[in-house]
Amino acid sequence: MLAKKVRQKTIGVQIGLLGLSMLVGFALRFTNLDAKPPWADEWATLVFSLGNSFRTIPLDRLIDLNTLLLPLQQHETIQPQAVINHLMEESTHPPVYFVLTNLWLGLFSDQTGLVSLWWARALSALLGVAAIPAMFGLGWLLSRSLLVAQLAAALMAVSPYGIYLAQEARHYTLVILLIIASLACLIVAVRNIEQKKSLNIATVLTWIVINSLGVATHYFFGLALVSEIVVLFTLWIQEVKLHWRKRLNSNTTTNLSPPLPLSPSLLPHWWHRIIIAIAGTIVGCSGWLFTWRDIPDHELTAWIEHGNIWGGEFFEPIGRLFGWLITMLYLLPIENTPLVVTIISIVIVLGVILWLIGQIIQYLQSRQQLKLKIFVAQTVGNFWLTSIILVLIFAYFWGKDLTLAARFQFFYFPATILLVAIIFTLSWSQILSKKLNILSGRNLAITTIIIGFLGGITVINNYGYQKPDRPDLIPPVMLEAQQIAYPNVPVLVATVHKTHEQTGEMMGIAWEWHKLTKNKSIKSPQFLLLHKDQDANLVTQKLHQIVNQFSRPLNIWIVNFSASAGLESQGCYIDEKFKHKPPGYSYRLYHCLPKQDS
Repeated sequence: MLAKKVRQKTIGVQIGLLGLSMLVGFALRFTNLDAKPPWADEWATLVFSLGNSFRTIPLDRLIDLNTLLLPLQQHETIQPQAVINHLMEESTHPPVYFVLTNLWLGLFSDQTGLVSLWWARALSALLGVAAIPAMFGLGWLLSRSLLVAQLAAALMAVSPYGIYLAQEARHYTLVILLIIASLACLIVAVRNIEQKKSLNIATVLTWIVINSLGVATHYFFGLALVSEIVVLFTLWIQEVKLHWRKRLNSNTTTNLSPPLPLSPSLLPHWWHRIIIAIAGTIVGCSGWLFTWRDIPDHELTAWIEHGNIWGGEFFEPIGRLFGWLITMLYLLPIENTPLVVTIISIVIVLGVILWLIGQIIQYLQSRQQLKLKIFVAQTVGNFWLTSIILVLIFAYFWGKDLTLAARFQFFYFPATILLVAIIFTLSWSQILSKKLNILSGRNLAITTIIIGFLGGITVINNYGYQKPDRPDLIPPVMLEAQQIAYPNVPVLVATVHKTHEQTGEMMGIAWEWHKLTKNKSIKSPQFLLLHKDQDANLVTQKLHQIVNQFSRPLNIWIVNFSASAGLESQGCYIDEKFKHKPPGYSYRLYHCLPKQDS
């Protein structure tokens, strides 16, 4: 009876701890959820998820603010098929998350007017919260240790990187959940290999479905699949070596004739269903892989092509990769802060990183809990290491630098959290020095969770992981020029258009203008998106033609203009007071005077 009460109390404590992690994770992900401005990639999510198209926005002619925001209008009649059609025609992403967002907005967001940014981001944030109990389950499945499970859940709850991804209206939290599920199937498979048992057919089918959904959510899920295959291949090689060693030893001791061909033993029966899972995954993902080869507008991904990787920039990918790994655990205010605050934050984080590295070295050399460490090395450890190697191969040999964006590191994020949780568990009750017990693994785990929590607060308050685009900084400056420097002067905002990325950048400015003018009698500017193909001179000519249609004086804001504006020849001059480069934008103001009669 007493044992039953103790067991019930233990279960209650574990549920309470997991609930606390989920509560903290929920608070961090939903606080200030719509405070940061959307950026170009989020506009893609919103437009395509609404079943709308960027191509409805006219190019090479003047448009007003409402026309530019038209693709953000929500409609009751939009069906998921429209989402898929526009996405396949205009974007580089598979459709699962966009269809899910379409259904989500249809259920919870208003069906008229502009889409709700809060509700669009809420889906990603909610999926981010779901990753917390998922990590608990993965930790328990791997180690059968409640401490590993609780630490994995807590680290996921406060991870600054995880919070950053969860506050974006993007597909990363969904694909992270699918990676956790796929890793769970991998762990079950490896356990069956160790026990020489066939994988349950239900697990095989589940694994295939998860992997197929993963690739249909984000193509980089395929990198996780490659890492899983490497783990399995490594185990197969070990089994083959062991089999050969046993046969050779048997022949040596018994002086028998050479053994029979090893073909049946090279693929023992417990591997058959794993092969089926791999084959089924290939079939399930093949359609999306062929689609990936034919995606339109390759310029959308051209920015990850590194310039001089084998020259002076050789160490940059490694440095960025290390930085993204750190922010999965630690982050303190480093953006938009005084220099002294930034320096203190960096010193504290680096100190804790050195502490963590010391723990890793100490306990990788230790013989304690060897069984757990061997299992980790064969599954999560090899998965993580392969993932890191893949990122470096892409950067150094394929010319695709995935380290240029933090968000692309999602496919090994759960494995990083799990490995750190295991390291903390192995060192939980140990100390590196009898005199300095402050350096114990337990204190390191607690410190990591505390700094992670502070890192989460850093992210939600915009002192870390700021959006790549800051359109919120532009309309107030334009409004100042309009009301103070040049009252009653018509305003034109012009940019060069290549893909819907530039359209999204202009949408960001229009969105902020809409917020400024919602309750005020402020006249919004007109917008101009000049499409650029090969000849940049045509962009300049079209700009001059449209400018000449205006009466003077005229204010022209040139934003992210990747061509020569040449407005000086049109009687315009740059106003040096309004020339800035906020994140994601570069703009300058031209003031065009009335033309003098000759």
